[in-house]
Amino acid sequence: MIRLVFRLAACGAALLACDQTYGQDIDPDILKAQAGTYLVAPEDGRAGCRMTLETDMAIGGYSLSGQEACAKPLPSLADASSWNFDGNGGLILIDPMRKVLARFVENEGSPLKTEDGKLFLLPAAPDGVDHLPTFDSLAGTWTMQRPDGQRLCGVTLDSNVGTDGNAPLSLSGDCAANVAKLKLAVWHIEGFALTLMGGDGSSLGFDMRSDGNFDKSKQEGGKPLSLVRR
Repeated sequence: MIRLVFRLAACGAALLACDQTYGQDIDPDILKAQAGTYLVAPEDGRAGCRMTLETDMAIGGYSLSGQEACAKPLPSLADASSWNFDGNGGLILIDPMRKVLARFVENEGSPLKTEDGKLFLLPAAPDGVDHLPTFDSLAGTWTMQRPDGQRLCGVTLDSNVGTDGNAPLSLSGDCAANVAKLKLAVWHIEGFALTLMGGDGSSLGFDMRSDGNFDKSKQEGGKPLSLVRR
């Protein structure tokens, strides 16, 4: 299933040991892999802002654009003028005086977070989406269906998150056999990815659309499948 894994993973030993200090040359392949448009957004579902990491040189690192969109939702980042690798597997946003405004650190395979854990830096946010989904915002009743509208199952997501980071779910009594056999019981969100899981290791992964519904991750294979809010 698709996971919004931060592309700094490209900095493997096969390319370059990621111990660059500010001002050192970065392998062009790594730089290109990291560049792109990102959503910076709080985990609590409040609005964030998009900015684009570019490959041109700038004071303290590399240029970026779009940061003016942060003035209202995340004013502390509106003065960012460049970005760079921090030499420890993370990424920094810097102002014109080379002051570090935010440091995004590795987060066990998930999108990088700021050091206080309150913000994600996310690639490929759906168009028009400026905030992260939360357990509370997704809780409720959904329909699992084919693209043509064929209903396969009703899914109710509960917002009560356990110590394992998962929340319970329940299925309607009329689920199609291929869904019922998965015995889905809990769900989890990571960035814009939603995963439904069963106790025996079965799972279905979905990626959020711009309209707030979800499509089954392409990495899952099989027939297309959607989760549509009732």
